[in-house]
Amino acid sequence: MTRTAIYLDHNAASPLLPEARSALVAALDLVGNPSSVHGHGRALRHLIDSARVHIARLAGAERKQVVFTGSATEAITQAIVGGAKSFAADAVVISAGEHAAVGKAAEASGLPVITVGLLADGSIDLDQLAQVIGEAQGNLLVALHWVNNETGVVQPMARINALVGPTRHTLFVDAVQALGKIPLDFAASAPDMVAVSGHKIGAPAGVGALLVKAHADVVRLIPGGGQEQGRRGGTEAAALIAAFGAAAAAFTERYEAAGVAALTARLEAALPAEAVVFGGERLGNVTNFAVPGVKNSTAMMGLDLLGLSVSSGSACSSGKVGPSHVLAAMGVPGALADCALRVSLGWNSTAADVDAFTAGYQSILERQRAQGQAA
Repeated sequence: MTRTAIYLDHNAASPLLPEARSALVAALDLVGNPSSVHGHGRALRHLIDSARVHIARLAGAERKQVVFTGSATEAITQAIVGGAKSFAADAVVISAGEHAAVGKAAEASGLPVITVGLLADGSIDLDQLAQVIGEAQGNLLVALHWVNNETGVVQPMARINALVGPTRHTLFVDAVQALGKIPLDFAASAPDMVAVSGHKIGAPAGVGALLVKAHADVVRLIPGGGQEQGRRGGTEAAALIAAFGAAAAAFTERYEAAGVAALTARLEAALPAEAVVFGGERLGNVTNFAVPGVKNSTAMMGLDLLGLSVSSGSACSSGKVGPSHVLAAMGVPGALADCALRVSLGWNSTAADVDAFTAGYQSILERQRAQGQAA
């Protein structure tokens, strides 16, 4: 088996930052329960409190607004399922481009789910959203993403805030792909709740957070004890949380130092002339593109053999390469969507990585063309 040498799938999970690794190992050497009042417990509590400060700073939140969870999916579920009950919502509003975690949580709320479409550039149809809000008879829980995980499209959050914020409705934002890459100002902005994730910014998988305004004290899905200000029961995973905090403190500087936006521009400039890049205004680390006739399953297999890891979209699809609901919502024809690849760069990406990818993809394209001519 060829060892994967070049990792270009940061939107699925970003490699562990050295700072996060050091914090994780140091915390694993400590013993105790962070809820205990003795010295060992207080040492673990200090790690958690310090991490809370770092994540609050990165998200523009107050320390008390950060509630640690076992994942972003848990945070999303707590916000939507718990929030729907807490705010007596009559329906949940999502977009057609949401991550599966948002869609499944909306279904699990037991409420009617209203889906707002995407425009051809991947942005949420705000005219349709405004119509839904204007015609609502009851309370809505609006759950939308800030940055699309498949295309990198950045949603017009200021306009969404202006549409939903002044109303009686509740706004939840999935900021998993935005944290550390776009300035967040949770404390002063409209969203009532925001979900973020550790493993998207160089922390280990298994830790996330829900940012919660004081009035949005959602129903606990994990009652347990009184941990996390009574909002999420269960003994905190202090080592993972410490690593999350260390990643939050280090990520943005390392991400910007890597020159990710320039690397993405370099990649796109080297794509074949017939390549179609999906999405309008995008975050500068994602390229979702297709070359007609080159199936993503074939391309991914060939790239993997060359030691290049990319994806065809969300990693949360049981490892399957299937049609993208995001591209379908953007009106991309199925045959072209079947050729879509997502290349996502991050804090340790280099120009050599990008050049290896473009050379590898070109070799696959030439091989396929040669086979077609031979046939």
